[in-house]
Amino acid sequence: MKFTKMHGCGNDYVYIDCFKENVEDEEKAAIILSDRHFGVGGDGMILIKKGTKADFEMVMYNADGSRGAMCGNGIRCVAKYVYDNKLTDKTSVSIESMGAVKYIDLTVENGVAVSARVDMGAPILKSADIPVNSDNEKVVNEKITIGTRDFNMTCVSMGNPHAVMFINESPKDFDLNYYGALFESNTDVFPDRVNAEFARVVDRKNIEMRVYERGTGETLACGTGTCATVVAAILNGLVDNDVTVHLIGGDLQISWSGNEGDSVFMTGPAATVFTGEINI
Repeated sequence: MKFTKMHGCGNDYVYIDCFKENVEDEEKAAIILSDRHFGVGGDGMILIKKGTKADFEMVMYNADGSRGAMCGNGIRCVAKYVYDNKLTDKTSVSIESMGAVKYIDLTVENGVAVSARVDMGAPILKSADIPVNSDNEKVVNEKITIGTRDFNMTCVSMGNPHAVMFINESPKDFDLNYYGALFESNTDVFPDRVNAEFARVVDRKNIEMRVYERGTGETLACGTGTCATVVAAILNGLVDNDVTVHLIGGDLQISWSGNEGDSVFMTGPAATVFTGEINI
């Protein structure tokens, strides 16, 4: 089976062109391909298919074989793939994932897509729809005790659930693997598990952030998590409407008006690492 390894800010996936390849057991394939020792290596697997509601469909799996509803870095790479491989000649494409359609505008240099701006849709803030178990209709700056530490979390869904915590120390010094795993597995609060973001506001236009993704663990970047973090920061009055988020794998630019029904826009790079063939 032929594959392409791609990444957005270091958030890497193994991409399969299902116009040419057939994946019989998708969950099994995701686990095998994602393994960084015995497989190709990645944060998961993304299948590129013909869309029914959009130009193309993205079917995303986490490294543990679980389905993911949306991946902001992944969808930029899908848009790059379909343009670079001449599946479309359009620089504005629509891509669906689990029924949700996103719209992507590509930046092309010398005939190759290098970055993309994605309309990620409006954030979901209602607790029951994220989902997060809370007595409040929305979870904004709500106290939670995880392990022996108190946090104030703001919960947002960008197609998948996120709990955002603003911390005083640099995220680089934070014990992400310990606390991230505790957040992810706390199904009493997060019935569908959760992606946990730990962020420090540098100033009103810059945030530093690390993320622990459900089904994968720490990734170098998370597009939906970056969007959720900026939404949370705006809801808490910490930043302006246009913010650069500094992740381990690179920077993403996020814009949101602050109005609940308005879309969040994400701009960032997309890169091809290598192509290959593997027997699974």
